[in-house]
Amino acid sequence: MTGLVFGLQPTTVLAFSGAAIALILTPGPDTMYVLARGLDGRESGVRSAFGIATGVLFHTMLATLGVAALLQTVPEAAMAIQYVGAAYLIYLGVVALRNDEFDPSVETDASGSFRRGVLVNALNPKVALFFLAFLPGFAGRGPGAGQRMAFLGALYALLTAIYLSSVALGANRLGDALAETRVTRLLNYVGAGTMLLLGVVLALE
Repeated sequence: MTGLVFGLQPTTVLAFSGAAIALILTPGPDTMYVLARGLDGRESGVRSAFGIATGVLFHTMLATLGVAALLQTVPEAAMAIQYVGAAYLIYLGVVALRNDEFDPSVETDASGSFRRGVLVNALNPKVALFFLAFLPGFAGRGPGAGQRMAFLGALYALLTAIYLSSVALGANRLGDALAETRVTRLLNYVGAGTMLLLGVVLALE
């Protein structure tokens, strides 16, 4: 057992980290959402990033408990969650177009960005199914498989938080550089339009 990391060989952990980083760097709804929020402000962007990472932990829990397998065998349940997630993305896009999501007169709870980030990730059954397929291949089977999956999921969440926080900070710097210009408003529209498009695509799939 010497040299094992939570029951895993170091080489397995390194291989998982490499695969996870490659997947995290692939642009998707999570990245676009954090990018849009980062343009609104550093705090909102970073909170959104950590919300997404928390959503990853949620899906890890589902995969560990086997709930993701239920979604795979009951298409109606997965479809219902998919529609809810699509509706939520569309809602976020509409709110962003109105440009009042982070208006102090509208948003009085500073944790709102974090909660939204959690929901953007959690309300995506495809992520749950992905973790069901991805984690067991590295965690293996037999005694301790659940603990190994939990560790790998937590590692994935940590890597997600680091990357998306950098995306949020980069977007914030870009927003500061373009402040008081029409480009900033255009970028906000692009971010909002992206969320609307992702919601529509998710609903039609």
